[in-house]
Amino acid sequence: MSEITYIRGDATVPSAKGPKVIAHVCNDIGGWGKGFVLSLSRRWPEPEAAYRAWHRERASNDFGLGALQLVRVRPDVWVANMVGQRGVRTGSKGVPVRYEAIDAALARLADRALDLDASVHMPRIGCGLAGGKWSRVEPLVAERLVRRGIAVTVYDHGEG
Repeated sequence: MSEITYIRGDATVPSAKGPKVIAHVCNDIGGWGKGFVLSLSRRWPEPEAAYRAWHRERASNDFGLGALQLVRVRPDVWVANMVGQRGVRTGSKGVPVRYEAIDAALARLADRALDLDASVHMPRIGCGLAGGKWSRVEPLVAERLVRRGIAVTVYDHGEG
C-alpha cells in the first residue's frame, strides 16, 4: 500500500502524470472567498461558478455536508468541491470543520478518482479556515483514498 506523499508547493499545480483531481473542503452556506479557494479561482473560474450554482440550487440537488462536486477544468484535471464544514466561523459549537462530512466526501471522491484512474492532490484539507487538525484528517485520507490504491499528494504552501 502506498502512503501519502507530502511536498512543498501549490496544490493547484499538481505534479503528476495522468488524470488528476484537486480536492478541497468547502462550507455548507455558499461562501467562497477565503483560503485555498482564492488560489483555485485565480487559476480557473469554473469551480467557483459550479459551487455557487450547486449551492443556489440546493433545494433540488445533493448539496450538503458530505457532498462532492467534481468540476472539470482541463482535459486531465478536475477540482473536487467537498462540503466538509458547517458555516465559516468558530462559535459555541466549535470550529467549522466536520470530520464525518469530510470522511463521506472522501469516500465519494475515491469512487470517482478510481473511475477516472486519477491521482488526488490537496492542501491539508479542513485544517485552514475550517479549524481542523491534520491528525484527525490524515487517517480519513489514508482510509478512504490510499487504502484503495489512489495516489495522494498533500501540498504544503509557503514557509514552515
